[in-house]
Amino acid sequence: MKKILIINGPNLNLLGKREPEIYGRLTLADIENEIKKLATELKVEVSFFRSNHEGEIVDAIGKSKDNCDGIIINPAAYTHTSVAIRDALAAVDVPAIEVHISNVYSREEFRHNSFIAPVCIGQIAGLGIDGYLFALKKLSSI
Repeated sequence: MKKILIINGPNLNLLGKREPEIYGRLTLADIENEIKKLATELKVEVSFFRSNHEGEIVDAIGKSKDNCDGIIINPAAYTHTSVAIRDALAAVDVPAIEVHISNVYSREEFRHNSFIAPVCIGQIAGLGIDGYLFALKKLSSI
């Protein structure tokens, strides 16, 4: 059975309350429940990790090398700042897909640059929680 790690970065624990006009009203728990439902259909095992701390995210990626077949990552604000997360993803050589709930390219210009996307097999932005589900479908098929 494939094992997929879903990593969510800073402030995503505030989903449902934080800027609902941008991120919607679903909570992170709601999103995880939808992912779990799809994972059951796809016969994929999923685990979740969330942190506001860059080093903890780097550690979670590092630990994934030997026990994970794919990573879905929403690095949130670290998308635009973290060489450390980028390097961790490159080092583990586990297929990863970067996901963003909002369309980062229709927002502030600083959000248009991703340090993470170049080391991922793809990026999904602006499709709400469907981005996570599409990423899970893709990773389960490779």
